[in-house]
This record gives sequence, C-alpha cells and structure tokens, in this order.
Amino acid sequence: MSTARYELETHVQVRLDGASLTIPDLSAIASGAADITLDPMALVLVEERHAILVEARARGAVYGANTGVGANRHEQADPEEHALRLLRSHCAGVGPEEDDVTARATMAVRLNQILAGGSGISRQVAEALATALADGAVPTLHRWGGIGTADLSPLAELALTLAGARPWRHGTGRDVVIGPTDALPMISSSALTVATSALALAQVHSQLRASTVVAALSFLALRGNPEAYDPASHAGRAHPHQVAVAATLHTMVSDSGPSLRIQDPFGLRVVPQVTAPALQAAETLTAIVTAEINAAAENPLVTADGVRHHGQFHTATLAAGLDAVRGAFLPVLSLSAARLGLLMRPDMTGLRAFLAAGPPGSSGLMITEYVVQDLLAEMRTAVHPTASGTLSISLGMEEHASFATQGARSLRVMTRLAPTMIAAELLTAVRALRLAPDRLTGGLAREAFHLATEALDGDLTDRPLDEDLKSAVDLLPSLAGLL
Repeated sequence: MSTARYELETHVQVRLDGASLTIPDLSAIASGAADITLDPMALVLVEERHAILVEARARGAVYGANTGVGANRHEQADPEEHALRLLRSHCAGVGPEEDDVTARATMAVRLNQILAGGSGISRQVAEALATALADGAVPTLHRWGGIGTADLSPLAELALTLAGARPWRHGTGRDVVIGPTDALPMISSSALTVATSALALAQVHSQLRASTVVAALSFLALRGNPEAYDPASHAGRAHPHQVAVAATLHTMVSDSGPSLRIQDPFGLRVVPQVTAPALQAAETLTAIVTAEINAAAENPLVTADGVRHHGQFHTATLAAGLDAVRGAFLPVLSLSAARLGLLMRPDMTGLRAFLAAGPPGSSGLMITEYVVQDLLAEMRTAVHPTASGTLSISLGMEEHASFATQGARSLRVMTRLAPTMIAAELLTAVRALRLAPDRLTGGLAREAFHLATEALDGDLTDRPLDEDLKSAVDLLPSLAGLL
C-alpha cells in the first residue's frame, strides 16, 4: 500500500518556481493552509521571455498578439485594442460557479505555469496574480467553456478580474494593465481542468487508503479466511500494488480467529486485486497532473530562441489518465457495496439480519444499502470515458479535443459521492464488531475500531442514520492516515 501522504499541513510555505509544485502543496495553497513565495529567478525568466515575445511581435505575425485567434488566425489585429477585446469575447461566464478552493487552485496552477517561462506574459501580470493569491482574493469562475484544449472562458474571467473589469468574489486585488501580449497567453492554459484534477486526485488517494482499512474491519466482522491475503498467494502474480495491499490486509487480519469458510465471497477475497489497479491508475495520474501543474504549454510558446506555434495545449494524456482512474476506482466502491450486503446477512455474520437491535422487525442498517446503490448508480454515469468524444468547431480548424475538462469534473463527482459509500460500510462493520467484539484483532485494526467507536454513536436501536453517516464520513481521513 502506498504511504504517500495527501493530508494538509498548517501554514506551510510553498515556493513557486514553475518546476516543482506538487499536488499536496497545491492543495495546501488552495485551502488557505499555505503561504506562497515566488522564486526570483523564475520572475527573471518571465521578464526575459516577455521581451522575446514583444520583439517577435514587432518582427512579424504572432498568433494572438497581433492576429486573430482560431479560424481568424490570418487576420491582422491592432495589438493595442486586441487584448481586452479578445478577453471580453472569450468570457462566456455561464454555468455553476466554482467553489473558492477550486478557484484558488486554478490561480495557483496558472501562476506556477507562468513561472515556467513559456507564456511570454509580462512580469506585472504575474506579480498581480501572485499578490491576489497571497492576499486571499478569489475570482468568480464559471464552470462551462472548456473541452480539454484550454479553459478559455473561465481564464478570461480571471484575466478580466485582474484587470479590474470584473469584481472579485471575495477579497480584492490590485488592478493591472493587460498588455497586448498578455491576453492570449493568460487564457492559453487548462489551469482550471488541471486544478480540478489535482484536488479530486488528492481525494482518491485518501479514499483508497480509507477503503482498505474499512475492508479489513468488514473482513474481521465476517470472519473471513486470511489465506486470501497471505503473501504466498500473491507472489506468483505480483502486479503493482497488489502485493502491498495484500500485505497490509494480512497484517490487519492474520490474528483473527478460525475462518468459517474455505472460500469467501469476492467482496472479501479480491480486495487486493481490485484495489491495486486503482492505486496504479492514481499513481500514473499523479505523475501526469504534476507535469501539467509545472508545464510551459501555452500557444504560442516562447523559448530562449524564439516563438513557436504548436498543439501542446491538447491534454490527451491527462484525459486518458482521468478516464483510467475513474474506471479503476468504481470497482473498489462496488466491492465495498458487496461487503455491505454481506454484513446484512445472518448466514454470513451469525448476527441478526441487518445487524438490527431491539424488538422483532427492527430494520437496523437496512436503509444504508439503498443509499449506497443510489450513489453507485450516480457514479456509473461519471465513469463513461470522456476521451472518446469528437467535435468540429471554429470553422473546422479545431476538429478534435481531449475532453479532459469533463473527465476532471466526473472524477470530482465520484470523490464527492464515494465517502458516503465507504462510510456506510464503516458504520456497518463497526456495528457488527460491537455486537461481536471477540472478532477484533489488535494493531491497526483495533486502532481503527477505537477511532470509530469514539466517533460513532453506540445506540444500536432503530433511529435516523443521517448523523451517523456524516460522522463516519468525517472519520475517513483519520482512517486513511493509519496507512
């Protein structure tokens, strides 16, 4: 099991240099738990590349700096008037508003990408964005308008807010002049898509760890056969992460009493096999998102020896990684739902149906299965691969897109629904172990059980379960922290 940590520290200092920003540091900035500083040499690079862009524009046509964009790329534009007109025309400003954390993460990603030195944006714009971020100002960013080839509309909102043409959602920033060579570079980025991906991915890592701990508690409550997790059972087909997950589970359950079954249902037996591909996909996506956070991918790209026009803004790799994580994460959650069903069955637990207490006919935790299956149905729509989409826009000049933006949003949906699913299993496993405490082992399993019993109401009679589920959701980061 990976021991990477994605929890936030308090008041850390994050240095932005365009090359080394990590997902945990980005999460800390976005939540307000970190202060930022800018690397002086990165600012020098910004100045140098801005000068190169200005010089290139003076010598000839530079896309977006003195020409139109998209299908208008061959039309010459007055550079003094074009910048704000370009931003206004690309500012659709429709759809749901992004929350403050996502908006701040977007600002941080865009700033760090600018510091990578490829945009040609002026230093004054970079510093104005840094000041706004450091001061806690938050722009209003509307969600719709991205297709995985740059978040043009929401980033136009951010640019116009920096320019004083739109109000800040929270706080204030100093107005900055958006120069002729600042407009297109400012919006030539998928910063919102990348930020959404990063924040959701941080949750995936935490939720996978929590689900493994909860699976072990369910295994103990159901008196499973630990042979399924024995290292010898996994040595013959050592897929990435599978051996580690099995070892973690074996450590947590190997001291349990005699198993009741020679073969357990899949919900208990294949946890390592199902969790491993999700961990592998999350690991791969972590590398992809980290590269995007630190990317110089603006079009045109300003380098030490000139300006280049290209297709680096196309986020096909990110889209594929997002599709893979969603596809591998759903089976982990459906397996949790399977274990929840097993915990309801007297033939599996040796306890009353639905782990009920009280008079005959008590429902116990029956309704949690309905909640979980509702959430699973919602998630299945989020798993559909978004990279399979097609389009043709801008007079046919742009005939392909990655749709990474939609993939990132779908992963966010999954990570917002998943905690309640895992919490339902946790609530049920803990109740079973309260009813049969002799099944609990020591070590991590006992520590997890102790954390849960401290947080969850011990009243087992029929009553509303909403607060119990909320308390269990709140407990999941602590359980994830055990691994």
